[in-house]
Amino acid sequence: MRLRFFGAAGEVTGSCTLLETSRARVLIDFGMHQGGPHAESRNMRVPPFRARDIDAVVLTHAHIDHSGRLPMLAHEEFRGRIHATPASVELCDILLRDSAHIQEADAERLNRKRRPHGRTRSAAALYGASDVERVMQQFTATGYGEAVGVAPGVTVTYHDAGHILGSAWVELTAEDTDASGRPVTRRLVFSGDIGPYDAPLLRDPAPPPACDALILESTYGDRDHKDLDATIEELARILRSARTPKGKVLIPSFAVGRTQQLIYFIGGLLRDGKLEPTRAYIDSPMATEATSLYRRHRELFDDDAWKLINSGETCLHFDGLKFTRTPDESRAINAMGGGVIVISASGMCTGGRILHHLRHGLPREETHVVFVGYQGEGTLGRRIVDREPRVRVMGEPVDVRATIHTLGGFSAHAGQSDLVRWATPALESGPRLILNHGEDRQRAALAGVIKERFGVEATLPWFKDIVEL
Repeated sequence: MRLRFFGAAGEVTGSCTLLETSRARVLIDFGMHQGGPHAESRNMRVPPFRARDIDAVVLTHAHIDHSGRLPMLAHEEFRGRIHATPASVELCDILLRDSAHIQEADAERLNRKRRPHGRTRSAAALYGASDVERVMQQFTATGYGEAVGVAPGVTVTYHDAGHILGSAWVELTAEDTDASGRPVTRRLVFSGDIGPYDAPLLRDPAPPPACDALILESTYGDRDHKDLDATIEELARILRSARTPKGKVLIPSFAVGRTQQLIYFIGGLLRDGKLEPTRAYIDSPMATEATSLYRRHRELFDDDAWKLINSGETCLHFDGLKFTRTPDESRAINAMGGGVIVISASGMCTGGRILHHLRHGLPREETHVVFVGYQGEGTLGRRIVDREPRVRVMGEPVDVRATIHTLGGFSAHAGQSDLVRWATPALESGPRLILNHGEDRQRAALAGVIKERFGVEATLPWFKDIVEL
């Protein structure tokens, strides 16, 4: 019985772990690499396993860095089932279709540029809409707390991870035989991405059990986030300061999770009288669909959200909020001022409508750009956060004269203290600890804290590393 790591090993994207026993091969996540100069080539490189030999895929949640390469499995003759929670299945239908559309559009744009230069080699998308259509037929929805057999000797139970709608950590029981032929049963816990405690809308992450191996994310393993109340107040100050005739606030935001939090927080500021009536636009078709999906899955909301709902208020709307539908509506926002708020994908500025807003707004001193999430190495978002005076947006050089803000309290990932808090019931059982989904500094810091407190040594795997269980 062993684990092989083909992504999110020393990095925070491209999640992909393969569990192998003598009876089964189960893939946990198959995400896309994002950011950095080699992301595209890494996504095109198929991991060194045969997809037709995989019995099942277990998906922790729908974010593209965990689900984004699933349609590629169809090309590789994967015929098994993809297991996910009901909300994750619906979100994947939205996110994967959007991913296919972006890739096809990028390939077409690149090929148009190549033709006048006589280049004969055509760019190709990783997958298209038909691939997404095919792979969505292979999904099986499983609710929280329901044990389901996914492969010979392998049973999976999903538990609420509190990260985004439908996110789960995975309790996996695997039966095998040892070297002498005796039966062996191992309980593994895959954290996926763990959400912070006391975050809005969603419930806190459910605690894990004692286990033989804990595969723990470490995205923010080296630090805690800023105080949430202080972060909301800082957001309010920025929104108020932008209310000038030509003022505008651009918020690059992840379409799933972060956008819904921002709607919740801005609505709260308005209800509490801390913000004057304002105009705000959700300028992302995917964020619009995701917000509708959140509204349909209110059963996953926490007690505070339900108190608001029961009082007659709404969590995900406020006066002045509009959802743009067409490119023309999106472009019309460029002429607006008066502190208008634009929340648009993508969160790391790697694509989507936020790019044309940045191209138009970055050179203007009246623009405020507010980053509310992690910016991966090599992304446009990271270059802006690092205060580069000039960046390339949609292939064109753009001077950065806008005011740049970074708010660290809105993360959908648990910080170091919350990661340790969540993992404590499992760590107290002395499991094999494997840290993934984190860069070097973050993994090392979390490993040190856990060793000091629990005496548990951590394994820090790299790409293609094998951990014997």
